[in-house]
Amino acid sequence: MEVKLYVGNLSFSTTEDELRTLFAQVGTVASVELIKDRDTGSSKGFAFVTMGAQSEAEEAIKKFNGYSLGNRQIKVNPARPKEESGRGGFGGPRRNTYGSGGGAGGAGGRDRRGSSGGGGGTRRY
Repeated sequence: MEVKLYVGNLSFSTTEDELRTLFAQVGTVASVELIKDRDTGSSKGFAFVTMGAQSEAEEAIKKFNGYSLGNRQIKVNPARPKEESGRGGFGGPRRNTYGSGGGAGGAGGRDRRGSSGGGGGTRRY
């Protein structure tokens, strides 16, 4: 059974071929997916490597978690399933991000004049 591994803390110059060569030392590499920025095409610093068997994946974690690649200590862990975000491709529903509730517009329950109260006075623009 194929097992997908998360590989993090990669140098931005790391290539899929480098990862394939590295992980091939412990077994069959079914696929390598270096995650890249959609707009720039540059690496985001992590990848997913799919190993051919559970035992190979476990060996890869033991051997390569903390391994120095491109002057960085890489992280290798079993990949977690992608979480359902519950929103569509356009950001989903907006939530009120101002303040902590109470309808004070983020002023923390105070009025706009601050804690001294005050009033009247001449506005200067």
